[in-house]
Amino acid sequence: MSASLARWLRRGLLALVVVASLAGCAPDARVGTQKGEVAPDFSLPALEGGEKSLRDYRGRVVLLNFWATWCGPCRAEMPDMQAVYEELSGRGFVVVAVNGGEGRDRVQSFVEEFGLTFPVLVDEERGVLRQYGVRGFPTTFVIDGDGVIHQVIVGGPLPGSAVRRLVEPLLE
Repeated sequence: MSASLARWLRRGLLALVVVASLAGCAPDARVGTQKGEVAPDFSLPALEGGEKSLRDYRGRVVLLNFWATWCGPCRAEMPDMQAVYEELSGRGFVVVAVNGGEGRDRVQSFVEEFGLTFPVLVDEERGVLRQYGVRGFPTTFVIDGDGVIHQVIVGGPLPGSAVRRLVEPLLE
């Protein structure tokens, strides 16, 4: 193989990895926090004001979703997340959406556009994303009332039917 062909192939592979990562389907997309472990606590500014910590939701089943406004799969799954939240919040379920790396104004516009009523936290510095090992959007953790991670889903969109299948057994 010629040197120029090898160089062209390496560039093409690098571009594919970058595009796949931004699309939320990065090859070898591992997260730093695994199924069966206790989810690390964190505190972030809440869009509605003040700070919220993951421990504030202890005792509830949490769908912890890391997302961005520019992420197509994130945009596609938000209406389903809102619908499941409305349906199951009275049974001890909460969606906690953590936006990664964007400003409050952009996040607020997104929340208004989609009519989201669940807690939205803003991680402008991406510290919590790094803490959780998030490498692509969306990345979603299903956490039980004791704070134990039951499922990690990298990529999306995650349909409402799948969310129900994942969280309803934990609500019983």
